[in-house]
Amino acid sequence: MLRSRFVGAVSAHTGSRMEPVCQLSDEQWQLIADLFPQKEYSPTGGRPTADARACVEGILWVLTSGARWRDLPPHFPSPSTCWRRHAAWSRAGIWQQAWARLLRILQRRGELKLDEQMADGTFSSAKKGVNAWVKLNGAKGPSSWYWPMVMVCRSAF
Repeated sequence: MLRSRFVGAVSAHTGSRMEPVCQLSDEQWQLIADLFPQKEYSPTGGRPTADARACVEGILWVLTSGARWRDLPPHFPSPSTCWRRHAAWSRAGIWQQAWARLLRILQRRGELKLDEQMADGTFSSAKKGVNAWVKLNGAKGPSSWYWPMVMVCRSAF
């Protein structure tokens, strides 16, 4: 059993609720931590806000595992908190800034290999046998990561 940096977390394989692996190293987090605002405690009381890094780790776990938000392991903040932070940070452009910053650092170090790029087709929203001329259901919009990633990838260099 492996111990996580999350308090009381141990490796357990129970479907999609398995023990999360840290997505960001401490070095990577230090490079982007200033982009993710941490709210101060309210002097009037109320529930303390969740840690920004724990929310980032939870969001990255959901995005990399393909799990539903409600399947977020209990070692992270609540699924609704992580979802709200993801939506707010997406609207504010924070993810693009973090991605661009990490890419610039990799490029300066010579660790970014632009000739070895690939696309992961598991995130494509294509349906088998769909006719190209058929209008798609309006309820299904583009995923939240696609356009921000396109803009970052085009403007990063």
